Amino acid sequence: MTTSDTATSTAQDPDRDGAPATRRRTRTRTAVIGAAAAAALTATFLAPSAQAGPAAQRAQSPAAVTFSDDFDGPAGSPVDGSKWQLETGDNVNNHERQYYTSGTDNAALDGQGNLVITAKKENPADYQCWYGRCEYTSARLNTASKFTQKYGHFEARMKLPSGQGVWPAFWALGEDIGSAGWPACGELDIMENVGKEPGTVHGTLHGPGYSGEGGIGAGHTLPNGEKFSDDFHTFAVDWAPDSITWSVDGTVYQTRTPADLNGNKWVFDHPFFLIMNFAVGGYWPGDPDDSTVFPQQLVVDYVRVTA
Repeated sequence: MTTSDTATSTAQDPDRDGAPATRRRTRTRTAVIGAAAAAALTATFLAPSAQAGPAAQRAQSPAAVTFSDDFDGPAGSPVDGSKWQLETGDNVNNHERQYYTSGTDNAALDGQGNLVITAKKENPADYQCWYGRCEYTSARLNTASKFTQKYGHFEARMKLPSGQGVWPAFWALGEDIGSAGWPACGELDIMENVGKEPGTVHGTLHGPGYSGEGGIGAGHTLPNGEKFSDDFHTFAVDWAPDSITWSVDGTVYQTRTPADLNGNKWVFDHPFFLIMNFAVGGYWPGDPDDSTVFPQQLVVDYVRVTA
């Protein structure tokens, strides 16, 4: 793991392996924890089944809602600051191209019950990135100093962007990242998508001995050539003490347990916080090209957690 290479208010994302890869199923990333949670911390990030989904199981025993955001509010409003904080800065180590901004330029309510995270090909404030003058802006939100939880059901209903070089994600990091570091804190990728695979999402675990390209996970592909940008879909995990199960629209596509880790430590035994972001470019998705249309939008209907 390396440290931040840029003087921004966001801790940067050291690359998992320190070198590019031609095909990444998941990635390394950094969380910026607000000052209320800790000083700016530097951290590394980053076969489908037809089983009945966990939604049917939960219906038998309604669970208590511990976190919920339906993104209701007037068009142009910011996200609820009591639930989310916005990160700022770029990301040298994944070689992403965006600059994450604060305010409502790249993350705002649409007045119809959605949060819209917009990636734009612009640089209105002469933002500087690892490669020079930034070419794109976007947004990244987390709940680090607002909400954490161990175990439960975590889900978001989203409509994804599409196009070469776009990279939306919904994921979580262990709240002890400041003391334990990454990957010992644990990373749980609930949903990642790269725009060049418009019909596929990935779910992955990262921990000590199974981080970066060695993360443990699987993908889920929609049938009949459907794309995740065509409509809203619900991405979820059900997290228990010794298992984590991923689903899309209630259909389970993988379950992981300590037995899958080849003897490495299971670190999913403490509270995690949530992250939503929309990256542009990077080692895994590759950079945008002439076929990529901007602006692109990640539209979030709701985020909900139950115990």
